[in-house]
Amino acid sequence: MMLRAVIRRAASKGSSPSLFGKSLQSSRVAASSPSLLAGSETGTFLHCGNHARSFHNLALPGNSGISRSASSVSSTLQRWVRPFSSESGDTVEAVVPHMGESITDGTLATFLKKPGERVQADEAIAQIETDKVTIDIASPASGVIQEFLVKEGDTVEPGTKVAIISKSEDAASHVTPSEKIPEASDAKPSPPAEDKQKPKVESAPVAEKPKAPSSPPPPKQSAKEPQLPPKERERRVPMTRLRKRVATRLKDSQNTFALLTTFNEVDMTNLMKLRSQYKDAFYEKHGVKLGLMSGFIKAAVSALQHQPVVNAVIDGDDIIYRDYVDISIAVGTSKGLVVPVIRGADKMNFAEIEKTINTLAKKANEGTISIDEMAGGSFTVSNGGVYGSLISTPIINPPQSAILGMHSIVSRPMVVGGSVVPRPMMYVALTYDHRLIDGREAVYFLRRVKDVVEDPQRLLLDI
Repeated sequence: MMLRAVIRRAASKGSSPSLFGKSLQSSRVAASSPSLLAGSETGTFLHCGNHARSFHNLALPGNSGISRSASSVSSTLQRWVRPFSSESGDTVEAVVPHMGESITDGTLATFLKKPGERVQADEAIAQIETDKVTIDIASPASGVIQEFLVKEGDTVEPGTKVAIISKSEDAASHVTPSEKIPEASDAKPSPPAEDKQKPKVESAPVAEKPKAPSSPPPPKQSAKEPQLPPKERERRVPMTRLRKRVATRLKDSQNTFALLTTFNEVDMTNLMKLRSQYKDAFYEKHGVKLGLMSGFIKAAVSALQHQPVVNAVIDGDDIIYRDYVDISIAVGTSKGLVVPVIRGADKMNFAEIEKTINTLAKKANEGTISIDEMAGGSFTVSNGGVYGSLISTPIINPPQSAILGMHSIVSRPMVVGGSVVPRPMMYVALTYDHRLIDGREAVYFLRRVKDVVEDPQRLLLDI
């Protein structure tokens, strides 16, 4: 009926017989093609009357005044059937999300679910390890995981399809056994079954003979062994992307910067007394404990304001001076070193700094910290004292120009007022880029940190 309507409209418009004959012939070919009359896609289309009528109105508008050949109708049919059938499908695909502007790919570290398991919408099904953070791949809808399209250890990019998830209610009964059966069939019982069926064929023993000499056990073991002489009780583990990134950046720092470190020591008596005196009232009001880290960050902010060049950076032949203070905090986790940023530290008080530190440290240890929370930073504070470090020379975090290193507090004999008394002392270190920062500015910076920590009242009086 639809073709007859096309014929009548074409004849009424005075189309040429040759052109019309070609159109009719192409329409017959298109109508007889299996892509239109057979398959699940066409079946889906033919059984939806309402949608078919709406399609007819779209494909052949009566008021358009433009005649269309039957071949154009068939092509429109092909373009319409496929999207329509995909919309009626009950499967969705989980893809790799956008991982940040500076991250183009990652390694699929582990699957959190297995094929056949039911997942909820936005539930994590896999984790991707990048150079900076670990990112979750969430399920786009509730359903059952049919299969995974990648393997653990594969390198994936944003938009890569990872899993197929079925949204149908009875998917669990079908997916679970279908996934278990291949596992059983792919296991060791299947190869012997094939070998039993192919012993009569001459090609089977011929294929087995070259395999035996070409892949003996010694070459496989030697390929996995390192170039160094093998030793007992050793194991080889591939580096994570985060560890590779840290190693690269630190080596680039050594190769690029003219690194120099200056030291000083700080008497922690007054800051520790301040904390012990107000820690209960501080916690009761702000809901967070008063630590020593906030005192050092406030001291570092004051020192950066007194020595702006320490907060600057070299960019080609120019020096960029920053009128803001975003302090990075080095946090060691089980997966590697991450450096979240306290933005606008110069505008924060002690309570705001402590809350921000606790939040960022918790996210870093849980692996939920985002890339935006680690981007930027104009100066870094690293507290090796929490691990018991007495003194060290920290390495600059590029593209910054300096880093402050804190260390453990040790009671040492000090001369105070002509008498030798025990004092809680801490060594502090400043590693800086000597291309930009001279020794005078570096020493003045540490002296300012020392003065503020030893006498926190200076912050109140701004002296």
